Amino acid sequence: MRHTIVKISAAAAVCGALFLLQGCGAAVKQCADPQLDIPETIIPGGYADTLCLADLEWSEIFSDPLLKDLIQKTLDNNKDMLTAAARVRELERLHRVVRADQFPSFNARGYLDQENYQYTDAAPVKDNEFGLKAGVSWEVDFFGRLRWTNRGAIAQYLGSIESQRAMQMTLVAAVATAYFELAALDNELDIVLRTRDTWRENVKQARLRFEGGLTTEIPYQQAQVEYASTAALVPDLQRDIAIKEHEIALLAGEFPSSVERSRLNTHDRFPDLMHVGVPSELLQRRPDLLAAGQALKAAMADVGVAWANRFPRLEISFTAGVENNTFTHFFTGPYWYPVLNLTSPLFAFGKNRARYQASIEAYNQERYQYEQKVLEVFKEVNDAVSSYSSAREKVSLMGNLQDASRKYVELALFQYQNGYISYMDVLDAQRSYFNAEIDYSNSVRDEFLAIIGLYKALGGGWSVPEEESETSGK
Repeated sequence: MRHTIVKISAAAAVCGALFLLQGCGAAVKQCADPQLDIPETIIPGGYADTLCLADLEWSEIFSDPLLKDLIQKTLDNNKDMLTAAARVRELERLHRVVRADQFPSFNARGYLDQENYQYTDAAPVKDNEFGLKAGVSWEVDFFGRLRWTNRGAIAQYLGSIESQRAMQMTLVAAVATAYFELAALDNELDIVLRTRDTWRENVKQARLRFEGGLTTEIPYQQAQVEYASTAALVPDLQRDIAIKEHEIALLAGEFPSSVERSRLNTHDRFPDLMHVGVPSELLQRRPDLLAAGQALKAAMADVGVAWANRFPRLEISFTAGVENNTFTHFFTGPYWYPVLNLTSPLFAFGKNRARYQASIEAYNQERYQYEQKVLEVFKEVNDAVSSYSSAREKVSLMGNLQDASRKYVELALFQYQNGYISYMDVLDAQRSYFNAEIDYSNSVRDEFLAIIGLYKALGGGWSVPEEESETSGK
């Protein structure tokens, strides 16, 4: 038994001549490129610098081995990071699904049908049918619908990779920031405890002098005020330290626990001038900006798909097999049939055209967002450079203030012991030194945070694998 069936959609036949008159390039001709007037230098009035801080890996920036281990543990265990990695794998698989649609699909089917029926007084009749079929079908992608769909899937996949890298960059900065904030809190607590002990001794000395009639009660009460106010800082600092440890544990994907850390190194200094590179490198280094670029490509692909959906689709299929009503003659009944199916939209009252125009506006939204992102990136870098320069200058000034305050205390004690000044002057000097120590510790912390902010703004902390660069360029 042989069947030959050819199905052609009559409604779409008139559109067949259009196949050779259309090209995929026309699909996105209304998608304007981003309008970017990139400056010659990242910093206004600066110079093009081929060196860049972001060329260094995060492990080269942060020399503290405990911080290195903490960052690596965070990258391995952070739940948001694991979610981003799972999203990358998901889109990779989905791209394979979309890509497979461009090629012929093959299928096979075997069946056994048995039908029993009886009419009035006639004898029962059995009608058996056995068959084995194999088929192939393929959509001829004249207008690029499948190709644009594949391009969109690729853009989404590559965008997820850049988003994962942006997550990594953010996590590295967040962990390093929290770590140095924690170290600064430890240092501040040490200063407060040491100062509290000093004030406790001052209270004892002031009480002895007051009870001995050497001074009035005022110095004694003032010493008690200073001691009490300093001691009151301890619970707040201990609370802040615990909260910061909990924050770091959460980043590392752990339950609240203590964090092993080093002391704040107040002697490490960074160079006065940090290399920021050139604009073209910045655009290629920031993963969040690259992710925005891939989102723009995906939006353009959606335009291509919407454009192609306005035109006919041609699908070719071919099925062959054997079919009979008895096993003994199973292979004596071969059959085959091709199918040519042409479908085309005719009257949709402008729906397909409106979808195409809407996809163009969606692309324009992504384009404007990309342009805005570029402006934000340059702003972030300039802000980070300004913050670093300010922090660098402030830590130097606070260091001078701390040295001067220490010398002030030494001179005040010497003059007090020789009867030149009152004990109140000594208390003032010690209070000034305490504040100077806290301010210097905070300025050192701010310098570390500023270098972290600059490193993040420049897109540091990741590199593009060579094999992926080749993939994205295809």
